[in-house]
Amino acid sequence: MKKLTAQQVREIWLNFFESKKHSIIESSPLVPVNDPTLLWINAGVAPLKKYFDGSQMPPNKRMTNVQKCIRTNDIENVGLTSRHHTFFEMLGNFSIGDYFKKEAIEWGYEILTSPKWFGFDLENLYFTYYPTDLDAKNYWLSLGVPENRIIASEENYWEIGEGPCGPCTEIYYDRGEKYDKRGIELIRDDIENDRYIEIWNIVFSQYNSKPGLTREEYPELPNKNIDTGAGLERIVSIFQDAKTNFETDLFLPIITHTESLTNIKYEGQKEYKIIADHIKTITMALADGAVFSNEGRGYVLRRLLRRALKHGRTLGLNEPFMHKLVDDVVQIMEIQYPQVKDNIKIIKQIVLIEEEKFLQTLAEGERQFNLLLGKTGKVISGKDAFKLFDTYGFPIELTEEYANEHNLSVDLEGFKEELELQKERSRSSRSVEGSMHTQDERFLKFTDKSEFVGYDVLKTESRVIAIFDQGIVLDKTPFYAESGGQVSDKGSINGLEVLDVVKLPNGQHLHLIEPAFSVGDKVVALVDADNRNDIIKNHSATHLLHKALKDVLGTHVNQHGSRVSNESLRFDFNNFTFPTVEDLLKIEKLVNDEIKLHHSVNIKKMNIDEAKAKGAQALFTEKYDDVVRVVKMGASMELCGGTHVNNTRDIKGFAIASIESIGSGIYRIEAVTGDKLGSKVSNYLKTLLNEIANLNDKLSKLEIKEVKYNKPKTPTILGSYQDILNYRKYLEDFKLLIKDYEREVKEYNESKALENLSNVTKNINSKREVLLLNDYDESLLKGIVDQIYDEHKLEVLFLANVKDGKITFIAKSSLNNANTLIKLASELTDGRGGGKPDFARGGGSNLAKLNEALNKIKEITIE
Repeated sequence: MKKLTAQQVREIWLNFFESKKHSIIESSPLVPVNDPTLLWINAGVAPLKKYFDGSQMPPNKRMTNVQKCIRTNDIENVGLTSRHHTFFEMLGNFSIGDYFKKEAIEWGYEILTSPKWFGFDLENLYFTYYPTDLDAKNYWLSLGVPENRIIASEENYWEIGEGPCGPCTEIYYDRGEKYDKRGIELIRDDIENDRYIEIWNIVFSQYNSKPGLTREEYPELPNKNIDTGAGLERIVSIFQDAKTNFETDLFLPIITHTESLTNIKYEGQKEYKIIADHIKTITMALADGAVFSNEGRGYVLRRLLRRALKHGRTLGLNEPFMHKLVDDVVQIMEIQYPQVKDNIKIIKQIVLIEEEKFLQTLAEGERQFNLLLGKTGKVISGKDAFKLFDTYGFPIELTEEYANEHNLSVDLEGFKEELELQKERSRSSRSVEGSMHTQDERFLKFTDKSEFVGYDVLKTESRVIAIFDQGIVLDKTPFYAESGGQVSDKGSINGLEVLDVVKLPNGQHLHLIEPAFSVGDKVVALVDADNRNDIIKNHSATHLLHKALKDVLGTHVNQHGSRVSNESLRFDFNNFTFPTVEDLLKIEKLVNDEIKLHHSVNIKKMNIDEAKAKGAQALFTEKYDDVVRVVKMGASMELCGGTHVNNTRDIKGFAIASIESIGSGIYRIEAVTGDKLGSKVSNYLKTLLNEIANLNDKLSKLEIKEVKYNKPKTPTILGSYQDILNYRKYLEDFKLLIKDYEREVKEYNESKALENLSNVTKNINSKREVLLLNDYDESLLKGIVDQIYDEHKLEVLFLANVKDGKITFIAKSSLNNANTLIKLASELTDGRGGGKPDFARGGGSNLAKLNEALNKIKEITIE
């Protein structure tokens, strides 16, 4: 058998399917773009869902890829088995309504057995099929596969929720009896083993799953599709005759480096496997824009790092070491994924910082564990163990280890119950992964040509060529259909308002409009020019913003979604940290500088390879035809099908209006363009302006002529992100002013109140006094009590104040009876109160009993 490197396996796969007229699709990033149903890209088909559900037609109905993937539903198994990984690569070939079962099986047989390609010995291959899918069985038989190597299995059916589904056929490689003496019952009964390795699954997506129907009742899809996935790591382990996937060139460089750090020989220990797997996942995810955090995918990465560090401790690695292995991952992966080396320095820094954080966390976890020792019996409860794990990041294995050292046990079942509850909460908060929509047969079968002419004209005389329930299709249209983040045009057809324009799977534009037309009608289609002009300013500014983000934050920044409307532009992007204020102002200035340079916007069509060679930015969210539209303005050059200004000066101006985090390592900028930027930015100041208005109201109520203040100067609107910053600063200064002014007014009122107390205090001639005041503000009473008490060096001061029909009592005493006095007076006047022995306060509501209460207090006080 051949000895192949991982890169050779990738190349053979892609070259084979390219020879069968498949387009090679570049791997999408691990962080899904515009797909909230997925935490990670977890299968080769995941980025292609829009083609399988019929919402878009692919540039080529035949596609092949090598897709990087992450799955973390069984992290605990990594290191314990030969083939579990959190990061893996899936080889795939796909047909969207083109070839089907016969060709898929024939080509599968060819690439597997032909000496020109993989050249596996047929005697080592086994094939499974769904029991009722006799076509699949017969196709394998027709190619010369012995019947005893074709096994029926009820498990061979791919179905995830409502939508496309179907039977599948799986290919297994027999590694021989040295791995297991048992035979094909291991395949038939789906028993975990190391002898028969599943290397490929070919799914025949031919039915439409519907609730309430049995599989036999599912209707057939209008377009039958092929979706396959082959595990690169598994195939490589066979070609390199490796005992497990970890003894291949996809992992060994990492393991060898780790050996040198530990001085412990690798002999299959799970710790080495866990470290190698997890650092690869972490590095590849960070390179694609993920970050460490306490939620979502960031929490997954944090958990992987901590798990690897824990197992590093078992090997004697008690200091940060994972960052040292990043170079090994880059060396392994950079041939297939060159971009992984672009940010190697910052990735290593991020991993090191996270390692150091965890070592501190570990110290806190140990402290919390030691606190438990004094509170627990012989068993650490599941809840306590889970709290250590979940709150302090303390691995359960460490809890067990420390418990053993103190002759304690851990309630692992209780811990697992708590962990399962957390998993259930996580599962319920996320949509079913991989679900696909139902295909719309009418749209899929509609192939009449409709031309978009809106790049050049905004008005056409057109003809209606199709009518659907939702709207009409014209032979030519100036209306842009929403795509690439740009909203659809507004306007009219024969005077009737066009409500929306959507792109059909075969590229035609469907105009959503009242049903007032017939096929063949001649119509006038008119786009709202003012609305379009505002849209194109924002779209062109989006390109300049993308370039500025890369220039300021780094080339790792990529677009993760956008929305361009007539009112504003919204741009989502990845970054390792929240951009600083200085960065945002620099980005805004760069965009405005490009606008002022009056760059012509040059738009050309060219071959996609030529465009990429020239440096054109392609978006991972889009799949492109062989001939693409390249939009260049200054240093910005992107593949784009949207509408744009003729010259950057037409944008007129650009201002960032807001920025927010919308997920782990994903940020959203909203910005405005055009004239009157000041008023447009002001729309984003509403929350701040409302707070400022409330402070003005508060100030007007506080204000007295005797106490002056210097109100901060209201900022001038500039039409820039600086306005947001200026008003935030203004609000902070205003709040400080209010706080200081409140204090000054209170001090003034207290001093005036004390001046007016002379008639009350002039008769104080003992150390224990009971005083009655009228109409004093309640907020002043404590200050009055403190001043009289201190000034006259009293032992006991009991004060009553009547205002608006309510009585307030305050007592201060060095005899520790303040609380007793307050309770008595409050009860006598139908109120309540309390406090400490040296200071207490209360109140009453019965004015008729006030004198009686005061006399009683005097009696007690004098005694």
